[in-house]
Amino acid sequence: MAQLIRQAHLLNVAADVGGDGIGDVLIEAGKIAAIAPTITSLPSDADIIDAQGQFLGPGLIDLYSQSGEPGHESRETYRSLVQAATAGGFTRVGILPTTRPSTDNVSSIAAIYRVNQAANDGNLAKLMPWAATTLQTKGEQITELAELASAGAIGFTDGLPLNNRILLRRLLEYAQPLRKPVALWPCDLQIAGTGVAREGADALRLGLIGVCDMAETTALTTLIEFARDLSTPIHVMRVSTARSVDLIREAKARNLPITASVAWHHLLFDTQDLKHYNPNLRHDPPLGTPADKQALIQGVADGVIDAIAVDHSPYTYEEKTVAFDAAPPGAIGLELALPVLWQTFVSSGQWSAQQLWNALSTEPARCLGLPAEPLKVGMPAELTLLDPTIHWTATADALRSRSHNTPWIDHPMQGKVTRIWTQLP
Repeated sequence: MAQLIRQAHLLNVAADVGGDGIGDVLIEAGKIAAIAPTITSLPSDADIIDAQGQFLGPGLIDLYSQSGEPGHESRETYRSLVQAATAGGFTRVGILPTTRPSTDNVSSIAAIYRVNQAANDGNLAKLMPWAATTLQTKGEQITELAELASAGAIGFTDGLPLNNRILLRRLLEYAQPLRKPVALWPCDLQIAGTGVAREGADALRLGLIGVCDMAETTALTTLIEFARDLSTPIHVMRVSTARSVDLIREAKARNLPITASVAWHHLLFDTQDLKHYNPNLRHDPPLGTPADKQALIQGVADGVIDAIAVDHSPYTYEEKTVAFDAAPPGAIGLELALPVLWQTFVSSGQWSAQQLWNALSTEPARCLGLPAEPLKVGMPAELTLLDPTIHWTATADALRSRSHNTPWIDHPMQGKVTRIWTQLP
């Protein structure tokens, strides 16, 4: 059945079909059949969707998030993660191999794609498996990268710091001809030690063991040098310090093959928000100082930081309801990221709607080496529709995720995704 999305605010539309503005989009057979200020010629069976006041753009893509399944289904299953992603406007979600067992073999890659096949529905998010770079993500032995690439892995990462520099160099050498992204988290574990908060006055005042920014920047400098020497594209994940933004800016000025992303919570909170010791604000890397947060926000606005990742990390109530320094790091976010970021940055005028949407859709696609074209006639209808005026509350009953570890739980929200379209396999 054909569908007409009527009078939406269109984002990231090709100039030859009118560019951004208010208009209609006609979908037929899973593809965009027409884009125009007003479409009057319709198939007789067309379903008309009134989108006045809503924003329509390319489907959101989350670079990396974590599933509980397999190994910790009480935290999250593939099914609940798909439902959460769909509710949050994400048409694709990259799944980190931080499960048990990890995604380090062909059968584990196939298992994730079977989830997509079982949920063969144009209105559900699709999962994209990252393959582990090392067996069981232990950082000791490189996986069969070529086999995993052939099986459909979107790229390679352990989702954990890889501090063995000899192994890291071999990994980048082996991955180079495979033309798949390698996502690396710059963190020197020896320097980070047992810290749980960014080093500084706030951590000292709160009695929390600090992590200095050099834990990130020394490891990042190593990655930049490898990118210069080997020319293997590197995606720097979980950027969290102002100095890292400067280093990435300098690397890009030298045309090194580097892209970067920041987890969304680092754009919203900083060390000053830790005064209540909320375990849902315990992250790794830890939240930065106010200066770090501002540099990250500016980095996204400037394009130095290419993309915003959700880094959805579900934990049960029992796991997370402990002392701050004992809590496992991470929070959920697939259902919350778009509305919270929209209200914080777009509604306030700090960013344009296009800037935020790009950081959550086309730029993640570029980081993954996927097509990242503006919307145009003939392309698959992979779309997200947001109504920024809807008010709702992020209660446990309202959220689709099995876990509710978020500082936004029971908070009033404004903005909700009303529909997604995806025809991905």
